[in-house]
Amino acid sequence: MPRLKPGDSAPVVTLIKARLYKLEDYHGDTLNNHYDTILQNAVKQFQFRHGLPVNGLPDKATLAELNIPLKSRISQILVNMERSRWLPVTLSSVYLAVNIPEFKLHVYHADSLLWSCSAVVGQTMHQTTVFYGEIKYVVFSPYWNIPPSIVRNEILPGIKNDPNYIAKHDMEITGYLDGLPVVRQKPGPMNSLGLVKFMFPNSYNIYLHDTPSKSLFGETSRAFSHGCIRIAEPVRLANFLLKEDKEWNPEKIAAAMHAGKERYATLAQKVPVFIAYFTAFTDRDNRLNFRKDIYNLDGELAALILSGNGVY
Repeated sequence: MPRLKPGDSAPVVTLIKARLYKLEDYHGDTLNNHYDTILQNAVKQFQFRHGLPVNGLPDKATLAELNIPLKSRISQILVNMERSRWLPVTLSSVYLAVNIPEFKLHVYHADSLLWSCSAVVGQTMHQTTVFYGEIKYVVFSPYWNIPPSIVRNEILPGIKNDPNYIAKHDMEITGYLDGLPVVRQKPGPMNSLGLVKFMFPNSYNIYLHDTPSKSLFGETSRAFSHGCIRIAEPVRLANFLLKEDKEWNPEKIAAAMHAGKERYATLAQKVPVFIAYFTAFTDRDNRLNFRKDIYNLDGELAALILSGNGVY
């Protein structure tokens, strides 16, 4: 299909208008084939609801989402309604929620959304686990204690190819365990965790953290990490979590982040964190949103629900 832009006319425009009208994104005339401003805004809303680049153009990705069958969307909604049952009905305190397919961190107080920011989650081969935790510490100028799997699959090959690999990446070997070197990366601008991390002890070794790779937040699909969650606004989160602590203010937080020496700040009250997986949800304007099933988790749950005899 030729690339359409506002001002163009083509027979396919009436089909796009008709589909967006049924989806309640478009409210204009569905009979003419003119790509007008009303349709452009409707396409933008549709793109926003599906986590696509909002350019107002019916590009390949947008048309692919438009062509997903209604039956598939109903199944997707059922799966995510079931997932919503796994969460608490209400919380009266501050809590954080990361929605993996949305690539977002949301900060709430009770039912009020305070703010959100972009997040980078685990690759398909290093999936971020869905679970509940409680933030207990903010760690400034953190060491990165590199997991054995990364040491085995990435660090050792790096050392084999370059004897100076450890020094070049500002790392150090602190010992040996089960035949592998114990490696950590020193605090500083090269550190893969950035200048601060947020710890909620768990068996998955997952936490929130800063990153020196800021450019990744500009990508639409942000599944790049080894499983931990990189957040776009770590300074804002640190200030938010420590706002009631008289020992910490924005100046002290900034200084600790750049001190080059690891320092822990213990929260007076643990903050709940939900790592969730919603590929369908309503936003704060009650608009139905969909996201890609990046870990291919929807199909199995849908089969269990629709069979009527699954245990989950």
